[in-house]
Amino acid sequence: MRISTIIDASLDRVWAVISTAGNLENVHPFCSSNPVAVWPGVGAHDEVHYRSGWVYHRHFTHWTDRTGYELDIGAIGEETSHVSWRLHPLDGEHTRLTIEVWPRPVSRIPGLHQFLRIIIVGPLMRRYLKAVTAGVNWYVTSGEPVKEDQFGSHIWFSAKKRYR
Repeated sequence: MRISTIIDASLDRVWAVISTAGNLENVHPFCSSNPVAVWPGVGAHDEVHYRSGWVYHRHFTHWTDRTGYELDIGAIGEETSHVSWRLHPLDGEHTRLTIEVWPRPVSRIPGLHQFLRIIIVGPLMRRYLKAVTAGVNWYVTSGEPVKEDQFGSHIWFSAKKRYR
C-alpha cells in the first residue's frame, strides 16, 4: 500500500524534517509523543505513542541520506509491518514524498487474511497514510506542528472519545 504527495519545498528542506529525531511530534496527527532511543541511521530506534494509547516501536533497517529510510514497526511481542519513506526531487522547489507499507498479517487463515486486507485494513491504512503525508506537507510548508486529528480522526490511532 503506497501513498504519495507532492510537497512545495526542496528535497533538502523535506529531508531535514523527516530525518530529525522525534519528527513525528511535528508531522503526525495521531502521535502524542515520539521518544527516541538511538538516532539517526541504520539501527536507529524510537517509539510512536499514538493518541489511542497504543505504543509502537520503530527499528530502522535502511537509511540513505536525502533519499529516505525503511523501518519495521509494531508493538512489543507482535509481528511488525515494514515501512518505506522515500523522497524524489521533482525540481528545486517540489519534492514527492512516498510512504509504502507492507502490513503485518491480520489473520493466519489465507482467505480471511485477504478479505480483511481488502475490505478493512486497506481503506483504513490509506486514510492513515494520507493524514501522515498531509502532516509532513503541512509542517514543511507552514512551519507549524500539526494538531491532533488535523486531517480527520482515525478509528485505530485517534484518542478514544467517550460519549454519554
